[in-house]
Amino acid sequence: MAAGATAAECTLAEGEEFSATVRMRSLEMLKDAGSRGAGLRVLIGHRTGSAYTSDLSGEGIRAMVAQSIELAGITSEDSFAGLPEPDQLGSLNGDLELFHDDVSALGTDFRIQQALDAEEASLAADPRIVNSEGGSFGAYTGQRIFANSLGFAGGYRTSSCSLGTTPVAREGESMERDYWYSAARSFGRLEKAGDIGRKAAQRTLRRLSSRKVATQRVPVIFDSQTSRSLIGSVFEAVDGDSIYRNASFLAGKLGEKVAADHVTIVDDGTLPGLFGTSPFDDEGVPSRRTVVIERGVLSSYLLNSYTARKLGMRTTGNAARGLTGNASVGHGNFYLEKGDRTPEEIIRGVRSGLYVTELIGSGVNIVTGDYSRGAAGLWIENGELAYPVSEITVASTLQRMLTEMEYIGSDLEFRSATAAPTVLIREMTVSGS
Repeated sequence: MAAGATAAECTLAEGEEFSATVRMRSLEMLKDAGSRGAGLRVLIGHRTGSAYTSDLSGEGIRAMVAQSIELAGITSEDSFAGLPEPDQLGSLNGDLELFHDDVSALGTDFRIQQALDAEEASLAADPRIVNSEGGSFGAYTGQRIFANSLGFAGGYRTSSCSLGTTPVAREGESMERDYWYSAARSFGRLEKAGDIGRKAAQRTLRRLSSRKVATQRVPVIFDSQTSRSLIGSVFEAVDGDSIYRNASFLAGKLGEKVAADHVTIVDDGTLPGLFGTSPFDDEGVPSRRTVVIERGVLSSYLLNSYTARKLGMRTTGNAARGLTGNASVGHGNFYLEKGDRTPEEIIRGVRSGLYVTELIGSGVNIVTGDYSRGAAGLWIENGELAYPVSEITVASTLQRMLTEMEYIGSDLEFRSATAAPTVLIREMTVSGS
């Protein structure tokens, strides 16, 4: 501010990252790294400039300030640029369970052994498991602090860890791979290494001797891992950046019916212990619960301060950024609310159709809603999983998929900041042989 800025905001972050990868019972890669840095964004009127540094000495900070001021002096004016309104700033109170000491307390040898145990459990599960693409254990602890010239200052610590393995199975000429993993804020909440390995083996074995199917229109079930990507596409479509640019099939549709009656999609950054939770967003606005689609009706977009001004609305507390630069739009815990049917009940209701367990490629057009993805999974006959299928494509539009979401499962789990249970789409085109 002393150097001429009319407004400023600063982010500081530090963390320690660990990862261990094993393959065929031997340690293959070990990483243990620490980082810290500061990022500054300044405004001179409606001109913005940003810089960052990992040199937190007085000299390093002064150089970062000078760079930010210089860049703000030569950028174009943007009348929508600015900090949030002062009455929008704040932070959630109470323990959000974002940090757990048990992650940092784990020794290196123990972390490596976890990866070895998960891989070993998969290799020992069945003689047809003949190889492995590895097992891995990852951990992170860190803290983030944010302040701006309106008087906001806040910070919080986070921790996380993950464990997974990817076995390879062979039967005759058929060779397949699949995986399983667990992730949590606390080591105590991870699935056991042996359970992860056995689940990975089971998923791999059921893919052996896969075949193509004829091109046809049938019901398609996405399991809880693949349905997450469908919900992720909905987030892209309600991102304020996409909306004000008119680059979303949901632009201009607030208050309209866009999904089946039982579809409710929520963004909630307040749920304790989850990956999308934080006390405030990256502009200092408190995290909150926003219902995006309520019983099929589009009720809100997700906005930061900039996109809110562009659209004549108020921020929804969804600003996201790295250390520096202008904030983008992010999400908290973005999820499809669960239904009341188990995955098994949903499968039993399908006479002939596809159960998707893997999606390949990125053939989703958020502007038009066109959806086409490579897929693999299991074919359903008379309500039972009959045989594995691969080298196929599933296609429709996001508009139809949302309105034809016939059943929603009860198996909602948060393994990341995006989550969804099993879902049944009434009809999609499955392209095969």
